[in-house]
Amino acid sequence: MADSTLYYLDDLRVGQRFASKTSVTVTEERIKSFATEFDPQPFHLDHEAAKPSLFGGLAASGWHTAAITMKLVTDGGMPIAGGIIGASGELAWPRPTRPGDVLRMESEVQEIVPSKSRPDRGMITMRIETKNQNNELVQVFTVKMVVPRKAAP
Repeated sequence: MADSTLYYLDDLRVGQRFASKTSVTVTEERIKSFATEFDPQPFHLDHEAAKPSLFGGLAASGWHTAAITMKLVTDGGMPIAGGIIGASGELAWPRPTRPGDVLRMESEVQEIVPSKSRPDRGMITMRIETKNQNNELVQVFTVKMVVPRKAAP
């Protein structure tokens, strides 16, 4: 399928992969700005306060990493018809996101389940990996998403 194609449930297959078309460079300023507003913990706000923490230095909030991942997903990383609509999911942050990290996203369809009660849609399970410039995982998001089916002719 062409890059501009939107994928419906009927177009997807288990094992199908997607990747972000862009990357995001994480700056110290953005880490601190996000943390100030949404996760004001010392290890997200101050280098010195972060040194004795579990992170051993300034680290982005996991929620900041999740927000960046959503940006990468919605900027064409997963061209799902009807938008990215999550139903449930599980997040893991195997390593912290640091100032200077350049993040990108890769995803894979793990399961496809057409709805029995709503023939216009189904659910897919996606594994979405966010990686830094060293190809190290900074986030793994396993998500069940609602995906529309193509309209019947």
